[in-house]
Amino acid sequence: MEAVVVDAGSKLLKAGFAIPDQDPALILPTKMKRVPEDGDMVDSTMFEEANIDPVTRGFIRDWEAMEDLLHHVLYAGLGWEEGNEGQILFTEPLCTPKALREQLVQLMFENFNVSGFYASEQAVLSLYAVGRISGCTVDIGHGKIDIAPVLEGAVQHIASKRFEIGGIDLTKLLAQELHKSNPLVKIDISEVEKLKEQYAICAEDSVAYEEAQKSSQAERHTLPDGQVITIQRERSLIGEALFRPSILGLEEYGVVEQMVCSISTVSSENHRQLLENIVLCGGTASMTGFEERFQREAVLCSSSIRPCLVKPPEYMPENLSRNSAWMGGAILAKVVFPQNQHITKGEYDETGPAIVHRKCF
Repeated sequence: MEAVVVDAGSKLLKAGFAIPDQDPALILPTKMKRVPEDGDMVDSTMFEEANIDPVTRGFIRDWEAMEDLLHHVLYAGLGWEEGNEGQILFTEPLCTPKALREQLVQLMFENFNVSGFYASEQAVLSLYAVGRISGCTVDIGHGKIDIAPVLEGAVQHIASKRFEIGGIDLTKLLAQELHKSNPLVKIDISEVEKLKEQYAICAEDSVAYEEAQKSSQAERHTLPDGQVITIQRERSLIGEALFRPSILGLEEYGVVEQMVCSISTVSSENHRQLLENIVLCGGTASMTGFEERFQREAVLCSSSIRPCLVKPPEYMPENLSRNSAWMGGAILAKVVFPQNQHITKGEYDETGPAIVHRKCF
């Protein structure tokens, strides 16, 4: 039986058997609803309390909920049989605390009885997905931005940067702006998320952004309940926030400047290798116009080396940037498990959860 690869994000969990050139078999929301047990009373005023986010800003925070979600995914979704569980590989966000790594391997061996376990950092896996072992990944997910220079398959942690902002913060920004321009309309946050995915764009440069903000052309959109709203300057504002965090009220450099700063702290002899192999990943990075704007800004920020974005191989699915960590995990699983580089049940029983730091690095 093929190993299972799991990429558990703040918004979506992706799981499936390790088939590298295919999308994951399961892509489902990570958010869960607490179903009341018989006799429990849950009225409409408690609706928000009935929602659970097992993963927050990329890290597992509610382990009981995550166990329930994984049980559904592995047994009902992928067909594992109790008593005959297989091997599993998890993707890890940048800067995952040691305690969380140990808790995950403990959960897998003690509660799921897996026969083998491995974990690898998302930055490395995203590079594997495009056929590289060195480069710089810029991962803009739902709850975080991870920027990681990688050399020969090893993340340069001292140069890496993690920011606890992401797609959810852009969604909240859009909700605020839509309320200003449509004050009489109440829009559910899940609907705002859909509006962001449909309408948000990145202007090609700061001049084009300023012109877009002055434009009088507005899109009219009919909500599911029949209300009509207008979307105008909000479209380009969302994308611009990634390059001007001051829009979000943050005193930070934009995403391109952060990447250049990150690479600059690595030995200069590696700058060319990193700048010429930039991988954009995460759902937010697929925003219309983002890739072109990123490339343009990167060229302006770098004086002697022309930065280049890595294009996905032709044999890979079109939406590789959204699933690159999972697909890299599928590639790696084809190596670590057949070559016995993973953690076995015997090794876990002998050493305990701390073995994850020795075997998965």
